[in-house]
Amino acid sequence: MDSAPEQQVLEGELEDLLRFNETLMRENELFESHLQRTFPAFIPDDDERSRKKSVTLKKSQHLLLTTEQKYDIATQEMEEVRDEIEKTKSNSEKLLDSLRASMEECDVRIAEIKKDAYEFKRDIVTGAENFRTGKTIAEKAVRYMEEKLRAKGAMAEKLRLKNMTLKTQIQKMEGQLQQKEDMGEVLHVIDFDQLKIENQQYLEKIEERNNELLRLKLTTGNTVQVLNTLKHKLHNLTSESEWLKRETNQRKESLVKITEEISRVEQEKEQAARLDRKLRREENSESNMPQVLDYVSQKGEMYDIERQINALNRKVEIAEMEARRFAQLTRKFGGS
Repeated sequence: MDSAPEQQVLEGELEDLLRFNETLMRENELFESHLQRTFPAFIPDDDERSRKKSVTLKKSQHLLLTTEQKYDIATQEMEEVRDEIEKTKSNSEKLLDSLRASMEECDVRIAEIKKDAYEFKRDIVTGAENFRTGKTIAEKAVRYMEEKLRAKGAMAEKLRLKNMTLKTQIQKMEGQLQQKEDMGEVLHVIDFDQLKIENQQYLEKIEERNNELLRLKLTTGNTVQVLNTLKHKLHNLTSESEWLKRETNQRKESLVKITEEISRVEQEKEQAARLDRKLRREENSESNMPQVLDYVSQKGEMYDIERQINALNRKVEIAEMEARRFAQLTRKFGGS
């Protein structure tokens, strides 16, 4: 009956010992970290730890730290941890700024690549295509690449000059800083705070300029897109106008040929009419009783002449229809 309370007492003592042991382990870790930071030569390796374990246990009663010493060590470690946190935070902010700048640079680069791809498709894939063969014109492609290379060269030269200017400014600032240090004009904390404030103001201004630049790039992209659409429409209208000019010239040439054909047919018709009148006069002037062979011959010639006259009349009608059709097309295209 008395075993259960005794077991509960032992379990309570065991839990207390475990908590005390955990506390000691944490204190040992803290003291070992402090010793590693202040006196790293005093930290033994694994072999020395195993070899000196018994000696340490024997002398542990002489190596106990006082409460003030524990407090000082804990305070120093807390300051060290706080400094490490500040350093980590500063490094994280720098890394974050670097990553943000890299992302912005990637976005700008992606926008430039999209713009170059669009211009290449517009100027080379579509604009330099031959309408008859469907192949890309080599001269336009080479001219496009040369223009791009010249633009890249100009940009590289501009960046090189800017880099030289920045290097000169950096050297000038370093010289001024070295001169101030030599003269004893060392910057104080207030100066650094003022510089931080000014730096923050400049960063805000740079952010505003970047946003404005991005907005202008978007506006420029939309304007370029509208301009390309208008250029495409202008190209289609120019092609249609050239086709209409060629069609008009062909119609004019056809009209000239038709006019010449009408004149020739009229002359042939006039000649046939004169021949018919001559034959009729000859027929009337002869005796009332012509020979049968002459009659048959003249009748055959008359049939031939009538067939020629009918053929010429059909040609004249066709020519007049073509002339009226061409006149209608000319009035239509001239009015549009």
